[in-house]
Amino acid sequence: MGSRALRIGGYDVKRVLVDQGSGAEIMYPDLYRGLNLRPEDLDRYDSPLMGFDGGMVVPRGMIRLPVQVDDVEVSVNFIVVEVFSPYTAILARPWLHVMGAMPSTLHLKVKYPTQGRVGELVGDQATARKCLLLAITQWPPGIAVVTEDPIS
Repeated sequence: MGSRALRIGGYDVKRVLVDQGSGAEIMYPDLYRGLNLRPEDLDRYDSPLMGFDGGMVVPRGMIRLPVQVDDVEVSVNFIVVEVFSPYTAILARPWLHVMGAMPSTLHLKVKYPTQGRVGELVGDQATARKCLLLAITQWPPGIAVVTEDPIS
């Protein structure tokens, strides 16, 4: 049986989008506040990001935190943004690459090598539906969700 537990900064986290189309890991306000992070915990990050709607978002900063699935832990640079999202974070290509992971959106699973076997992170269909529904029905007008590569 696969793991449903994804830990960021030592805490179990839900509503994480694994997005192989994104080039940067993103942390949204719910997770930022939930981890009791403060502005002084953030490193400077000045590159604006582009949202789905083409709008620019200026990040609050960046923070490096451990992300753990079962016995595999890697450090991830999260860009912290103050925008609406039904997700708490996005894990993107950098995390997938370091993990050696293979995501399947169809099966809501991420498979990764660990200690001579294949580990499996299993998503929750009901939560995925709720996030999608929230994104479609409750989206505040003019607010961008950031999942694009940083602009050079």
